[in-house]
Amino acid sequence: MKIHPMFKTLINFKGNARGCVYTEALNGIPNSLLAPYVSVYMLALGINDEQIGLWLSVGWVFQLIMAVFGGVITDKLGRRKTTLIFDIFAWTIPAIIFAFAQTYWHFLAAAVMASFLRVAANAWTCLMVEDAEADELIDIFTWIQIMCLTSAYFVPLAGLLIMKFDLIPAVRMMYLFAALSFTVKAFLTYRLTTETTQGLVRMEQTRGKSLFSSLKEYDGVFKIIFNNPASLITMGIMAIMSISTTINGTFWSVIVTEKIGIPAEHIAIYPFAKSIVMLLFFFLVIPRMKTVNFKIPMMVGFSGFLFSQLILVLVPQANYGVLLISILFEACSLATVTPLLEQMTIVTIDAKERARIQSILYVAVILITSPFGWIAGLLSAQEKALPFVLNMILLSIGVFLAYLAGKVAEKQLFNANDGQIAC
Repeated sequence: MKIHPMFKTLINFKGNARGCVYTEALNGIPNSLLAPYVSVYMLALGINDEQIGLWLSVGWVFQLIMAVFGGVITDKLGRRKTTLIFDIFAWTIPAIIFAFAQTYWHFLAAAVMASFLRVAANAWTCLMVEDAEADELIDIFTWIQIMCLTSAYFVPLAGLLIMKFDLIPAVRMMYLFAALSFTVKAFLTYRLTTETTQGLVRMEQTRGKSLFSSLKEYDGVFKIIFNNPASLITMGIMAIMSISTTINGTFWSVIVTEKIGIPAEHIAIYPFAKSIVMLLFFFLVIPRMKTVNFKIPMMVGFSGFLFSQLILVLVPQANYGVLLISILFEACSLATVTPLLEQMTIVTIDAKERARIQSILYVAVILITSPFGWIAGLLSAQEKALPFVLNMILLSIGVFLAYLAGKVAEKQLFNANDGQIAC
């Protein structure tokens, strides 16, 4: 029996790619269990829509601060050690706070701690890709998505727990499980990886320098970014996806339970279905996309995501079927856009300055995204569908940016070929 090419790549991963990819399910399982219930849990504890929106924006502000320091911390401590330390700060500690939260202030404290994920994500990405081959990148990011999606097969357990114990105690139990899973994942990743070649170089170059003196060197990094149109367009697409997925992830369960009228114990069905469709997409479609210019898939992906939001706001009361159609469009769209965007982010970055350039990109994306949690909260308080109308506007811009990204890539390829002919 012929082995599917995606499984071949999984088996052939070596070094840090293997250590990062193989452990990702330990993050994915608790996140999949909890994702549909975070906002519903907060509402059940007496937090209102505006407060949820403000909570989101406060979290983004602190993520902005952490992202500023993410690159220099990663360079100074090394990719591997930074990943371990800040995974504990960003994932384990907030999960424990959520598990015992009673007031709005507890949720704000968790948001502040979770902001360390900007340091952890920067270091983890560098750790995973810096010693990998360029043609492995889309496979690496696709398998990261697959690991997270496979974890969603556990989502129905969340519904069963809620039916047995009620919403609040069930979610508290899931957060305690998440804290344990996140901790095991952090230490396993550390054990299965080694410091990257570029990480060792940057650790030596920053030895004896303070974090603040390293920040002063960002001037040259800014010039690298702003002289590269592809990086600027990628930044814009990252911001669109960040805002849209933040709004969707936070307010989807609110519109589904409070406007459409689906009971909380039933909403786990939809992330489960979404994961199945995305997995099929990754195995059947993504391998064929390697030979296709990314412009068309990206444009189609953004258009499909936009259409899913339109269906969502038009779902009739308690109509499970139409809601499922919305989820299916969203699943195919995210499966298309996400790995391509991850690949774009890596290939448009100067490898020698990856940690600091990623840090700046994160800062820019967070700066753009941060007010939208609060805005979406205000919109949701007025009408549950309005945050998703905002998403549709943003995703329309995303279609245009995907078109521009394709044109820039085609121009760069033409110039490169022209240069080769001239030689």
